[in-house]
Amino acid sequence: MLNFSMKRLFILCLFLVFAFQNEGISQVKNAKHVILIGFDGLGSYAIPKATMPNLKKLMESGSHTLEARTVLPSSSAVNWASMLMGAGPTAHGFTEWGSKTPEIPPYEITKYGLFPSIFSVIRDQKPTAKTAAIYTWDGIGYLIEKDAIDLVYNGEKEELNIAKAIEVIQEGETTFMFLHLSEPDGVGHNIGHDTPEYYKELEAVDIKIGKLVAAVAAAGLADETIIMLSSDHGGVEKGHGGKSLEEIYIPWVISGPGVKVNHEINDLIMTYDTGATIAWILGLDMPKSWGGKPVEDSFQSF
Repeated sequence: MLNFSMKRLFILCLFLVFAFQNEGISQVKNAKHVILIGFDGLGSYAIPKATMPNLKKLMESGSHTLEARTVLPSSSAVNWASMLMGAGPTAHGFTEWGSKTPEIPPYEITKYGLFPSIFSVIRDQKPTAKTAAIYTWDGIGYLIEKDAIDLVYNGEKEELNIAKAIEVIQEGETTFMFLHLSEPDGVGHNIGHDTPEYYKELEAVDIKIGKLVAAVAAAGLADETIIMLSSDHGGVEKGHGGKSLEEIYIPWVISGPGVKVNHEINDLIMTYDTGATIAWILGLDMPKSWGGKPVEDSFQSF
């Protein structure tokens, strides 16, 4: 028979196992917060030529590739959905630039009404964790499981969304935040990609990156926050959606505790690997319907 001390130890072990199964164990030491920043229409082709010191510093402080790939078509709704849902369009069903409802029946639907995303994965496995979705483009609202998210904010103007994101950072309570910003896509459509005006807009984009990174540092959260940055597509002339590398190559940047420093990722990264990587960081089980894989090459070995 077990003595009293052994019984107590046994009960404690069972409690810890139960707690870990329900809350998830972070795969990355000290990673308590994940921020995913998505810039609409930010093509990888432009970054080497652009004046973007804050982005390039973020790349140097972590791991990156400029050859991550979109799904097809290389346009907005289908790719934002894929990024957050850990799977491609034939699984989640959103297939077009402005999809508001799935054009293909999703492989599965959660109790929140859509194909499972990183938001419902967090809500179901870490019910006490706080999440936030802040976005500029109205189309994002059709792609997220709003009932699974603590804060949903559509400020319409980028300045309002950045201010709200900084407010969330300062509170220091949110486990995962997705921030969507609409530029440089507007300049790409109205004036053109790979134009002087597009590169000028990238300087403004870089200032926004600097503000967000500085907010994390000012809140004293730099040592426990992973910042990820990516895009939905690039572009050619005034459009996108095609099969050229200028359209399908997107940046994929990650920096923070446990991330390799000044590391260029050579593995293939698809945009739906983003959701899988976030789930992996937070120690969560991925839905079987997800096709994404965590980008483990970004992280140090422990």
